[in-house]
Amino acid sequence: MENDLKDHDTALQPAVTRDQSLARVQAVPWLIVIVLIAAVAWLGWRAFFYQEEGDPVGSAMLAFEKQNSLTVFSSRFEVVAESEDKRGVMGVDLLTSRQAAIIPASVEYRLDLSSMDRDRFAWDEQSETLEVILPPIRISRPNLDEAQQKVFTEGSWVTRDASADLARNNSQQAERKAAAFARNPEVLSLARQAAREAVRQNLAIPLQIAGYGDVTVNVRFDGEAPR
Repeated sequence: MENDLKDHDTALQPAVTRDQSLARVQAVPWLIVIVLIAAVAWLGWRAFFYQEEGDPVGSAMLAFEKQNSLTVFSSRFEVVAESEDKRGVMGVDLLTSRQAAIIPASVEYRLDLSSMDRDRFAWDEQSETLEVILPPIRISRPNLDEAQQKVFTEGSWVTRDASADLARNNSQQAERKAAAFARNPEVLSLARQAAREAVRQNLAIPLQIAGYGDVTVNVRFDGEAPR
């Protein structure tokens, strides 16, 4: 009886050893996967979020590093242009035509972030406040949607050349008016407010991720007094 038990134990030992070896072999690929995931996560954190402790300005600059330009506001409106064309012989006007056009226009307001160096940031550790000074907003060239314009023409006979001149003059006039409207103080004020809010949001979240907590971000433009 005792010999039978010994033989049975002896038979089990190789099987247990084989199972343990197989389990170790099967666990190796999973360990490699876990190590790779941890390495990728660490490299990603190091590349995008890591900054030296106590350097929130560096974290803020990192948030802008890959953004050369930030569109902060867009305005769409209509401009009215009116032109007159006179054609005649020997200084005598024989044909007079007029054309009025209502043309939709759009303008974008952008920030040039390539000039955002360290001098434009200031960190107050005691109040946990980041002060940011922005460069002036850049206004894009007006985009005229002439395919959607409404045209009203007046004249007993409008020649092809007169029609082309009227349309060209109205386009040039509409672009000038749109550019002037885009610089309207009220519209510019809306664009600056949108820019402050966009920059505030673009910086507050990365700073929180970087471990600086719920910091205060104050944003102003060149020439503006601190708020």
